Amino acid sequence: MVSKQILEDIDNSSAIRAMFIEGKALAKKVGEENVYDFSLGNPCTPVPKAYTQAMLDIIRTEDSLSLHGYMDNTGYPQVRKAVADSLNRRFSTNFDTGNIIMTVGAAGAINVILKVLFDPGDELMVFAPYFTEYRNYCGNWRGVLSVVEPDYETFLPDFEDMERKMSPKTKAVIINNPVNPSGVVYSEETIQRIAGILEQKQQEYGHEIYIISDEPYRELVYDGKTTPFLTNYYKNTFVTYSFSKSLSIPGERIGYMVVPSEMADFDTVFQGLAIANRITGFINAPALMQKAVARCLEEKTDVAFYDRNRKRIYEELTRLGFSCVKPEGTFYMFMKSPEADEKKFVDAAKRHHIMLVNGTTFACPGYVRLAYCVPYDMIERSLPAFEALAKEYGL
Repeated sequence: MVSKQILEDIDNSSAIRAMFIEGKALAKKVGEENVYDFSLGNPCTPVPKAYTQAMLDIIRTEDSLSLHGYMDNTGYPQVRKAVADSLNRRFSTNFDTGNIIMTVGAAGAINVILKVLFDPGDELMVFAPYFTEYRNYCGNWRGVLSVVEPDYETFLPDFEDMERKMSPKTKAVIINNPVNPSGVVYSEETIQRIAGILEQKQQEYGHEIYIISDEPYRELVYDGKTTPFLTNYYKNTFVTYSFSKSLSIPGERIGYMVVPSEMADFDTVFQGLAIANRITGFINAPALMQKAVARCLEEKTDVAFYDRNRKRIYEELTRLGFSCVKPEGTFYMFMKSPEADEKKFVDAAKRHHIMLVNGTTFACPGYVRLAYCVPYDMIERSLPAFEALAKEYGL
């Protein structure tokens, strides 16, 4: 008999993956060129040549046994030092080897942090619309998810709702910046306001409330936008990062977490993270990938490619009469459904071979998400289908 928890997880299985699988099945019937799949955030820009070259050089020059063997659960010291130095140059921080833990992507990092922080019943606060897997990560550690409504004009957090929903059981708040699925970038002013509320609540409740800053899209910003580095604003902040999007290597599962020395009970927290990295089953981040990314910390994907897609799809959909949140970062766009039940709109789009993800998945019913990390020619081929969909709704 399987657990009640996994039965619940099966019921709440990812609508994103389900739509992706459905799109693949449809492509077999009507031809891949006739399906316009905007469901999955799978990077489509080339992996930087420097990353491929780094892997080849490491494999050719290093002893195979030492290269592929175990290391400290926190990762290779020289890799952690390289990450710290890179962050210090970019964000005027003061990190060293002892502030960095290499992880199995940002998802692995978040689960390790929650393992360290959470007792059953502790609350994890998220800002809608939020990345749907946060609910599952919270459930892994028997936490309770607390969802803050957005301001639907700006898609920034509704700060009054945030204050209402804070409680003595609030243990951590996840900030995803830039935001999947809306593409919104939280400004310095927004971060300062969140930090101010948490500082006040820490004093009121008499215990730490942590920020987990989830930053896999940090490099994917447009129009001169920048993403504030949160440890500069709030000392009880974990930063989690993945190279999946910045280097187009999501299948390699490599990332890191930052733990600032100013964090309360730093020594105990860091020791706990190292142990949790092991006992949750990760053991350590992939050895070869650690060494490869250490040589590519200044590399990033072709942001101009995604920017071109962003501009084209936004301009055309708004011209057709759809209402969209203009993305400032990531490679996602949030579009308002022409009817209240966005799942019916998703079904209507499928009849035109357009694959979208319903907003209920992200705790924002009435909207849909488009992932525009697709070949540019697919966007062009999809426009007549979007036009037909718009006409169907009288736009």
